[in-house]
Amino acid sequence: MNTKVKGNVAMLVSKTFSGFNENALRYLLPHYMNAATGVFLRVAFATAFFWGIGACRQHRATHITRHQKLSLLALGFACIFCYMFFLLKGLSYTTPVSSSIFISLQPVVVFIICLLTGREKATSLKVIGIIIGVAGAAICVLTQKSSDVASDPALGNLFCAGSTIVYSLYLIFSKQLLRNIDSVTVSKWTFLGATLSALPVALLTGWHAPVLKMSIISAPMLVLLFVLIFPSSVSYLLVDIGLKNLAATVVALYGSVILIVATIASYIFGQDHFSWWQILSVCLIILSMYLVETEERKTQPTPQGKK
Repeated sequence: MNTKVKGNVAMLVSKTFSGFNENALRYLLPHYMNAATGVFLRVAFATAFFWGIGACRQHRATHITRHQKLSLLALGFACIFCYMFFLLKGLSYTTPVSSSIFISLQPVVVFIICLLTGREKATSLKVIGIIIGVAGAAICVLTQKSSDVASDPALGNLFCAGSTIVYSLYLIFSKQLLRNIDSVTVSKWTFLGATLSALPVALLTGWHAPVLKMSIISAPMLVLLFVLIFPSSVSYLLVDIGLKNLAATVVALYGSVILIVATIASYIFGQDHFSWWQILSVCLIILSMYLVETEERKTQPTPQGKK
């Protein structure tokens, strides 16, 4: 399979899981668990998942130095933990659609960071695509009002904006690490770092997880299991595949898939109210994704002989 096709398929599946994750988390927060406890449950489960996979494939694991281990632990603390904490805090106050709007801004943040560090070159089509994406996000966010589905959208959107910035940095740093370290090893140590930071935060801010006392076949528990298995674990393996085969900017563009999935699911499950402004926003962001990815294919062609 062509590397770009492989990367795109992996990102499409990963971000579809992440789209439903927005709705699942909004369902659980804050009644069935609070943000800090939810983050710990996610990263602790993912840590066990990746270390279990690592134990089964040790012969293929990359040998890493002490310095690399510390770098991965730091990345887990600074990026994965902070990203999830800001995201869950934001979803406690705003809607999945609004949260996804900010996730769709990841290409903008990644592009700006890469441009400032010399990793990307500005082209007219990329700039136009970025502007269209920002305009689409701004339309949705600026037209949102407090309602029965969003208690404090301004505060929630602020947290979601922070999560977008942190995750954009994660994409850039992890892509560099994946050049020399296999994806499972990267995930093992980064999620361990996130877990070591999430546990004290959850205990200090107050442990709250009534969902853990419910039946395994209850709706809240089934939703939690979906969050733990797919968006929190499997999705990150797929993101690593995407990062190995695609530019960080293109990977970030798949945040738009989260927006589409979360928007449709939110209307179906009553987690947001239908708005033509939101539909316009989604259309603009899809157009933005198409323009930037088209230009990315031109500026970064697949090396000859790479399949």
